[in-house]
Amino acid sequence: MSVVASLVAGVAFGLALAAPPGPMNAVIAEESVLRGWTAGFRAGLGAATADGIFLVLSLVGVVGFLNDAPLVKGLMVGVGGVLMLYYAYGAAREVRGSFLAVDADLIDEESAGFRKALVLALTNPYQVLFWLTVGVGLLEPGEIDVFDAADVTELAGTLVVETGSPALVIGFFAGIGLWITGFPGALIAAKRRVEALAPVVAALSALLLGGFGVAFLFDAARTLGPLV
Repeated sequence: MSVVASLVAGVAFGLALAAPPGPMNAVIAEESVLRGWTAGFRAGLGAATADGIFLVLSLVGVVGFLNDAPLVKGLMVGVGGVLMLYYAYGAAREVRGSFLAVDADLIDEESAGFRKALVLALTNPYQVLFWLTVGVGLLEPGEIDVFDAADVTELAGTLVVETGSPALVIGFFAGIGLWITGFPGALIAAKRRVEALAPVVAALSALLLGGFGVAFLFDAARTLGPLV
């Protein structure tokens, strides 16, 4: 496979992984509609930074430690669940927020989106699991079904690429970069037309983060239960 083909495949992989609804996109959406494109992009950059950290840890073999440390993994999942519930509470408080009337305090706090998304991503068991399995596979010579790995089963088998190529990894992060740039922009464009979207997005963010928080806590309880 050529370098260009690997780059294109990596971009498609990154977009397929970043685009589906989830806690990271809930944070990006909330930050974008309440604080503007820059805040939304920073939130996306926080999630992408976590992927970069996991990439480095995968390269040096540290991430694999979690496979043999269920106690550490369970505690990490539990912390992630609590954090998501906390951020869900914060999103719920902003249900009455407006696109056009953002107060000075919110503007001053726009950088918090980066930290929020980064911490959530670092404690997100699904993101860790991805790098323990598919992510590590990206770095080793072989083949990967891009859409099947990204859980887009309808397109499974349509894009099978060689792994172990630096171009594939670069393209993967380029795809994530396209999403965290374009997604906030799309929300801002919508905000100029639909003022009522701000409280709707905040409410959906609260529900989504809360749901993931509860799910993470149940996951942590199942993992830690046999150990205590």
